[in-house]
Amino acid sequence: MTLPQIIGELLQLLFGLAAPAAICTMVLAGMALRQEGGVNFQIGGNFQKWILWSAILLTLPQLLSWFAGQGISLPPQGAGGGGWVGTMQSSFKSFVSSFIVARLVPVTAAFFVLKAALDTAQGHSPLGSIVAAIFMLSVSGTIQLFHCWNSGTPFATTDMLVSAWNFIAGYILPEAAGLAVVGAIVNYVRHKPVGSLIAAALAFLSISAIWKLIQTMVGA
Repeated sequence: MTLPQIIGELLQLLFGLAAPAAICTMVLAGMALRQEGGVNFQIGGNFQKWILWSAILLTLPQLLSWFAGQGISLPPQGAGGGGWVGTMQSSFKSFVSSFIVARLVPVTAAFFVLKAALDTAQGHSPLGSIVAAIFMLSVSGTIQLFHCWNSGTPFATTDMLVSAWNFIAGYILPEAAGLAVVGAIVNYVRHKPVGSLIAAALAFLSISAIWKLIQTMVGA
């Protein structure tokens, strides 16, 4: 079945706007991360929701390929749009790159650093705001990393999320374990409890093994 021209143009516009829209949802994920604690996130919360939307937008053509398997012709990914489609694509991409990424994101990260200083002044941990600031400043790099994880298959969305899990378990969590050990040493010197930090470090280093154990227990 051949799609009407207007539907084809709207789909082409959707394809063209998906990548910059994914940057916007990643920025919203960074803001949600700070709202949910900075060093933690809520299951089913806004951070998890915006990360999922980023993965969906970056793999939108692969998701829609399910419809191509039913005989519906879709415009090819990466095809240039002309007329009003091309104008809207270029305008939105320019707005995202020049305004949101280049100006809004750094300012937001700077306010998170200010929040970290205010948290410290009130006797609270500044780590949550610092983590959120680092996340905001790495939005562009994170999107590029997500692009590298696009398998190009109809299962690209879940493949991307699996790759994100492997990256967190293999790279981020060992670094977090090292920071937890440093925190435990600082607490020991200050005669404060260290048990929770040591337990967190051990859990971070063994998270993949724990996951494999759970899969084995349920026969997955």
